[in-house]
This record gives sequence, C-alpha cells and structure tokens, in this order.
Amino acid sequence: MDNLLDLPRAEAEQRLARFMHEAGEPAYRARQVADRLWRNPTASFADMTELPVALRERLGATFSLPRLALDTRQRSSDGTEKFLFRLDDGEGIETVAIPEQNRLTLCISSQAGCALQCAFCATGAMGFARNLRPFEIAGQVREMLLLGIRPTNIVFMGMGEPLMNWQAVDVALSLLNDPGALGIGARHITVSTVGVLPGIQALAARPEQFRLALSIHAPTDALRQQLMPINTKYPLADVIEAAKSFVRRVTFEYVLLGGVNDSPAQAEHLAALARKCGAFVNLIPLHPGGALGFTPSSAKATAAFAGTIRKRGVEVAIRKSRGVDISAACGQLRVERLGRRSPRGAEQDRDVHVA
Repeated sequence: MDNLLDLPRAEAEQRLARFMHEAGEPAYRARQVADRLWRNPTASFADMTELPVALRERLGATFSLPRLALDTRQRSSDGTEKFLFRLDDGEGIETVAIPEQNRLTLCISSQAGCALQCAFCATGAMGFARNLRPFEIAGQVREMLLLGIRPTNIVFMGMGEPLMNWQAVDVALSLLNDPGALGIGARHITVSTVGVLPGIQALAARPEQFRLALSIHAPTDALRQQLMPINTKYPLADVIEAAKSFVRRVTFEYVLLGGVNDSPAQAEHLAALARKCGAFVNLIPLHPGGALGFTPSSAKATAAFAGTIRKRGVEVAIRKSRGVDISAACGQLRVERLGRRSPRGAEQDRDVHVA
C-alpha cells in the first residue's frame, strides 16, 4: 500500500485525486483527505467520519497511514516531556517537548541512533541503526497533534545527524513548513548539524528561511577531534567557512564540559570563531544523564565563559537545563529501554544520504 505520509503534501493530494477520479468520487474528496493527513490529522482512515463508510474502507485498503507507537512518556517537574516511540522494526526514537512561556519547542530525531560517537553524547554511545523515513521524522509532530500537543518551534536536535539523512529530512522539512501540512514557519524550524558540509549547502539552497545550528563544542581542531571524530572529515575551519557562506544567521551550539572546554582561553577562541561568521553562541549545560564520564561546568565557570564571549562583542545565551529529573539527555531513555549497540564510526555508515 502507498504510504501517503512519506510524500510531500502536493504529491499525496495528486495521488488521492487520481484515486478519487478512478473511484468515481467528487474531486473535492482528495483535498478533504489530504487535510486529514497533517493539517488536521486523524489516527486512521476509519476516523475520517466526514467521509462515507465505503470510501473510508476503500482508502484503507489502498493507502496506509502508519503510526509511531508510543512506548514511554515521561513528564518533568519543569513541564518538559519526553516520548519514546517504537517503530515498526522495533527501533526506538526520542522526541522531547519543551514549554517556555508562549512557545512549545519540539526536539525531534532524524535517525535511529547515531554513527558519530561524540564523546559526551548518550545517542552516540548507543550505536547506529538506520536513517528515519520522512513520515517517521515529521510523524513525531503528527503524533503530538494526535495527543493534543501543538508545538510552535521545531529543532532537529534529537537522535541522529539530520544532514546525514538529507533525502528524508528534505521531505520532512517541506511537510513541517507547508501551510497545507503542518504549517510551522521556516524561521521556527532549526536544523542542527556537526557540520556536514554538503548538507549545509543543500539546506542553504532551499528558499525557505530555515535556521542552522552548528555543533561546535570545542574551539580548536585538536580538542574537537577528541570530542567529535567527525572533525577529521569536516575540520573546524571548513565548518566556519560554511557558516560564513550561509545567508541566514547561524547559531553555535556549545556543550560545556568541566575542565575540558570551559577555560577563559577557550572562550576567547570561541568568540573569535563566532565573530568570523557573525554567529550567535548558545552555551549548553551538560545534562547529567548524558555525561558519559564528563562533569558539567560549574555555574561560576559557565557565567565567566559567557562573560568573556560577551565582552568580545558576540551575542551569547546560556540554555536552561530542562528535564533534569527524567531521562532527558539525548538518547538516554532509548538506551535505558532498548539497550546499546556496538559503536560504529561515521565512515562505516553505509546508509548515509547526504545530499
């Protein structure tokens, strides 16, 4: 059966239009069904009660509307919620909903696991399984809507490296942004990457104003190489050049590791990098659940690090740590429930779709 949720909205509606024509149904039925895929989703064709019963049955026999099975749902005392979804093949992916005043940011996954093995990341420690399909990426938002949760902002900062799954992420971005699908403004959608250069170029080529966040985490190649093995393929200088050529303003994501990357000299280096490409710096406290042997920087060291960057004329913010009382570190809940795999290096990933 054709999976309508793996297609851009316009293509799905075209297939529905052909189906309705062949079935002798009015043309407007295609738009009716298309609106129920994403904009006002239903769990199944059977729930589209505005359609005749016979038509619902024929749709169900021809097309599929696959769901992501909710395995675990946790709620933090600060309102953060974490969801573990089980996929058809038994893999698990995580989604996190973070409320903040009038915003609700949804952190979504693009891969089951991750091949990059960043030293401080629980997802990297679990190993890599596979890329997610478009319906599994955008479907995390669809499942929120079915639960009565309506996100205002989307960040690709969950499990996986989105720009190593560009073919699916490209379609998912369209589904997220299309007013006829999920209808989330492009400026409210951020793609976070370690610096996969072909993917950055592909994202930059799109006309929408999607945001780009770069996972920097170290201001020198020597240290970044230790923390992020992918630095061998995409060195820091090349990542900064890509940021300079990206039309929209970029954000530097920087996880602070006590005694590792939080010294005043490192703050100076990071500020210099940010100044080269006009980047905003987002400092991230290390979540205890994702520590993997590292220690979070102290509040004093964090404030001093931010102050040094600010004095160099670079805009900086310290992200508030959320979900500390639940398994909110990226990949932590998935590891707790489904276990680890043997780590695999990025160069061993045979299922990478860059651009």
